[in-house]
Amino acid sequence: MSPRAIAIVTDSTAYMPKDMVAQYGITVVPNVVTWGTKTYRDGIDIQSTEFFERLKTDPVQPTTAVSSIGEFRDSYAQAAEMAPVVLGIHLSAKLSGTFNAAEQARATPELAGKNITILDSNATAMALGFVVLAAARAAEAGKSAAECIAAAEAAIPRVGLVFTVETLEYLRRGGRIGGAQAFLGGLLDMKPILELREARVEPVERMRTKKKALERVLDIIAEKTKGRGAVHLATLHAAAPQEAANLLAVAKERLNAVEAIMAEVSPTVATHTGPGTVGLAYYVEG
Repeated sequence: MSPRAIAIVTDSTAYMPKDMVAQYGITVVPNVVTWGTKTYRDGIDIQSTEFFERLKTDPVQPTTAVSSIGEFRDSYAQAAEMAPVVLGIHLSAKLSGTFNAAEQARATPELAGKNITILDSNATAMALGFVVLAAARAAEAGKSAAECIAAAEAAIPRVGLVFTVETLEYLRRGGRIGGAQAFLGGLLDMKPILELREARVEPVERMRTKKKALERVLDIIAEKTKGRGAVHLATLHAAAPQEAANLLAVAKERLNAVEAIMAEVSPTVATHTGPGTVGLAYYVEG
């Protein structure tokens, strides 16, 4: 195997399938869930299944935090041993302090002199994951470090995320509600549709049933990708695998997608969206 031109780092909110993380040798910095007196590293000390089972019954609600500067520093140092250039691609800075933590880690003495570029993906979940994959696949194809960074930068405006939640309560508690604040106080049985817009979670509309909301999610993505390049899709779901699988199957056929990935949301993202969240992330090649 030829030496790598670049090593890639992301954070656990991307929640990329583990086989993809292994295939492309991606370093993942875990974000943190605090539950009561205990702290868990996202995807390491606590997995999605365990998280949702506990969320259903535990009266104590979890909170989230960014990993320590030391955790980021160590992850970037590990990546720097793999390749002469390191590219970090992280969760939207408008949603979390993750990007800033990565920047602070880069400034530590231990990483002095290392060639590290850090990008704000303006995204989360597999919308972030698709930006990471753009760089990773360029690297696998033998592209230079500069070309891999350019591939990631080019992917950022081509990704998106549209989803529906069972309730806005979790987003409200975590302060991630953005313009969807306007939906609070409306009809309680309405299902809000949200999208990642300008790096924030913003409202689209409300539907009367989950079924109608999911149909509308697909319509919106079809509108956003119409007339553009090849479409890649990935699910966004929190303890709703069957609904996500059904949505992905229909979307793949309707949009003639060249890739369809079943992915969950990480515990740190699910803390803010709540169980029952379902949606799709997309990436268009042009």
